[in-house]
Amino acid sequence: MSEMVVTRFAPSPTGFLHIGGARTALFNWLYARGRGGRFLLRIEDTDRERSTPEATTAILQGLRWLGLDWDGEPVSQAARANRHAEVARQLLADGKAYKCFSTQDEIATFREQARAEGRSTLFRSPWRDADPADHPDAPYAIRIKAPQGGETVIRDRVQGDVTIRNDQLDDMVLLRSDGTPVYMLAVVVDDRDMGVTHVIRGDDHLNNAARQMMIYDAMGWDVPVWAHIPLIHGPDGKKLSKRHGALGAQEYQAMGYPAAGMRNYLARLGWSHGDDEFFTDAQARAWFDLDGIGKSPARFDLKKLENLSGQHIAIGDDAALRHELQAYLAAAGQPALTETQGDDIERAMYCLKDRARTFPELLEKAEFVLTERPIRPDEKAQKALQSVSDGILDELTPQLQNASWTRDSLEEVMASFAAAKDTKFGKLAGPLRAALAGRAVTPSVYDMMLVLGRDETLARLEDAANLSPVT
Repeated sequence: MSEMVVTRFAPSPTGFLHIGGARTALFNWLYARGRGGRFLLRIEDTDRERSTPEATTAILQGLRWLGLDWDGEPVSQAARANRHAEVARQLLADGKAYKCFSTQDEIATFREQARAEGRSTLFRSPWRDADPADHPDAPYAIRIKAPQGGETVIRDRVQGDVTIRNDQLDDMVLLRSDGTPVYMLAVVVDDRDMGVTHVIRGDDHLNNAARQMMIYDAMGWDVPVWAHIPLIHGPDGKKLSKRHGALGAQEYQAMGYPAAGMRNYLARLGWSHGDDEFFTDAQARAWFDLDGIGKSPARFDLKKLENLSGQHIAIGDDAALRHELQAYLAAAGQPALTETQGDDIERAMYCLKDRARTFPELLEKAEFVLTERPIRPDEKAQKALQSVSDGILDELTPQLQNASWTRDSLEEVMASFAAAKDTKFGKLAGPLRAALAGRAVTPSVYDMMLVLGRDETLARLEDAANLSPVT
C-alpha cells in the first residue's frame, strides 16, 4: 500500500493571510483531502522580532473563513528549537558538519575582498578540514559540509528537473554561534518529523530546496516530493502587491465574497482541469493534481472572482447563505441581522441569490424585506410612482385582496387589471416596485408579493397610494 499523503501549510505570523498564502494552503488542502491524506499546519514563528500572536490569530481566522480545516494542533516552529539543534549536533558528531570559528567581521572582510577582485563571494570556511586540536576556545557556528563537486537535481512536479551546480552551494550554517538553529534546518527537521510527503509551496522557495536537500542527504532521510508553484501577479503582470487592491484573505470576506467562490477562484489561479471554470468543492478535491499546475505566474482578475462568486451564491443552500451573510456583516463591522430579519431573508433567499455576485449585492436586493413601513421611496422610485395615478394603486388593492396568494393567481389578476386599463404589466411594474420596495431595482414584483405576504403587500400599496405628491 502506498504511503499516506501528508501536506502542510507553513506561514510566518508576521501579518495577515496573504492571498498567495491562501492559495498555497488551498492547494495543499485539496491535494491531501482528495487522497484521504492529512493536511497539517505549522506556524513558522522563529523570527521573534516580527512574529506576533495577533498575526497567528489572523492567519487561523483566514483559513477558517476559507473552510480549510487542518488535522491536529498547529505546530509552533519556535517551540521545537531544541530538536532542530539536536539534529545539527548529530551531523557534527557524524562528521557531516563542522565547527566554524570565523567571525562575522572575518566573513564580511572576505566578501568585500572577493567583490573587489571579481571572485565569487561564496564563503569557504578555513575550518572545514581543520584539525580539532587547532580549535580555539571560542564561540562557533555549526556548518554543514556541502558537496564540493557534481550537481544537485531538484525533481520538481511543477518546474520539472532543476539542476544546480554544487560549487554554487556554500557550507550552510545550521546552528549559529549563539546556539540558535537557522530557518533552513528548522524547515527540514519539522517536515521530516511531521511526516510531510509533499512540499507544495511558492516557487520563491525553489532555490531553498537544493540547500535543504543537503540536510536530507546528510541525515539519510527521504526527500519529499517538491512542487514549487508560480507566484500570483496583478493584472499588469507585476508581482501582486497593495497597489493591486486587497491582499489579505479576510479583506475579501469583508468585501462580501462567499468562501466557496473564493476557493473556486483561487483553485483556478494557476491550476486548471480542462476548460472547467466553475466547480464545487467535491469536484475540486476529486480533480486537483500537481500535473494541472502551470509554470507561468497566474494573474489576479477581480471580474472572474465576482463571476464565480455569483455562481456559488446562486447554488448556495439558503440556511448556509444566511449564516455566511451574518459572518460577512461581522467581518465588515456592520450590525448583525436580527432573528426576524434573518428569517425573512432566508425565506426570500430563492429570489435574492440569482444575480447577486457578492453579499452587499444580495443585501441590496433584500432591501424590500429588511425595510419597514412607511417606505420612503428614493428619487427614481418616486418618479415611477408619480407616473401612475394614486387611483390606479387604490383600484388594484381590492383586486389583490380577493386573489389566492399564489404566483399564478397574482399573475392572472395583474394581467386582467392591465388589460382593463388598456396598458401592459410592464407599465405597472415600476410603480409597484416603488410601492413595495421604495426603489427601482428589485427582485420580481411577484416574488416580493409572495415573500411579503398579502397583508404587508396591501399595506405597502395603500401607503404608496396615500403618499402626498412631491412638489
